[in-house]
Amino acid sequence: MFLSVANRVIPVALLLTITLTASAQKVRARDLGVPFDGAPGPNNAITDVKGVEVGHTTLISGQGKLVVGKGPVRTGVTAIHPRGKTSNDAVFAAWFTLNGNGEMTGTTWVDDSGFLNGPVMITNTHSVGVVRDAVIAWKVKHGTPDMEGYWWSLPVVAETWDGWLNDINGFHVMPEDAWHALDTAHSGPVEEGNVGGGTGMICNEFKGGIGTSSRVLDAKDGGYTIGVLVQCNYGRRDQLRIAGVPVGKEIPEHPAYGKSDDTGSIIVIVATDAPLIPTQLKRVAKKVSLGLGRDGSYSGDGSGDIFLAFSTANSGAVGSKGLHQLTMLPNDSLDPIFLATVQATEEAVVNAMVAAETMKGINDHEVIALPHDRLRDVLKKYNRLAK
Repeated sequence: MFLSVANRVIPVALLLTITLTASAQKVRARDLGVPFDGAPGPNNAITDVKGVEVGHTTLISGQGKLVVGKGPVRTGVTAIHPRGKTSNDAVFAAWFTLNGNGEMTGTTWVDDSGFLNGPVMITNTHSVGVVRDAVIAWKVKHGTPDMEGYWWSLPVVAETWDGWLNDINGFHVMPEDAWHALDTAHSGPVEEGNVGGGTGMICNEFKGGIGTSSRVLDAKDGGYTIGVLVQCNYGRRDQLRIAGVPVGKEIPEHPAYGKSDDTGSIIVIVATDAPLIPTQLKRVAKKVSLGLGRDGSYSGDGSGDIFLAFSTANSGAVGSKGLHQLTMLPNDSLDPIFLATVQATEEAVVNAMVAAETMKGINDHEVIALPHDRLRDVLKKYNRLAK
């Protein structure tokens, strides 16, 4: 049986996946007793930054032998609106690449202008083009000229490779899938694990995908919120550390690839309501690297580790006329934001692995989920279990 979602005919099983993930929150790392530093926001998600919305389109169909163009399909699209889907107000932004074996479009203009105008999209490596074009079409239909009066767009679209589980050369992501992610984006809890662009991804040779976390600073530090969303598809099992514990070495069974290369990538998006200008946001984006290091990443040669940070403060900063009044924190007030970024990045990756479920894809390749009971046992062994 098939039903139509976002003007596309899809299997009922996919509709069920979308509905269930939208209505029920899965177990998260803190629920299992993983200890983390810092105070999260109410949803412990990037959407704790007011205005940020996240949407997913998840594509799952077929099984067995790979037939290019037919499947199996294990992929999708994730959309992040910095100020919500109805806003045309750009945000200050900056990006950083720790290792460049990957892609994030639109970053040349982010670098030069200091602004991000529109959503951030994340998908698989071979679907960047179709998603980019779909965003332009979506903006033309739903939006207005930019704040400077121009009808043009340089969308930011990032990717990681899901070809171990997904028929990546079958080009199954369609424009309507990007539109669905854009149109259904919402505030509040964010679906994690095998959803959206993270559907077919692998992290530290366990099932990976989408993860998120947030931190709220103390009032003395401004009370600002920092939110992080990751699409994690990187790392070696033997390097994985959770809460400082060598979990990967303690759970070595069933590695995904059967090889020791650090194959894959990670995209990290950082949002904050702190009033930061692009040079400061570049520094924030760099701090993501330290959070990944806590989880055991060394950013191998085959990994595309690309990060973008934006601030929702200074509404109305972009425009072609008049003198613009801005607010910004002094540089010597940034340390709490740097620390929160590191903490939220560390937790977002673990949340992605905890939420992900075992998946079988092309040619019956199977990637196991991080076993919750084993994780608790390992943390207890090292006296790191929080509860």
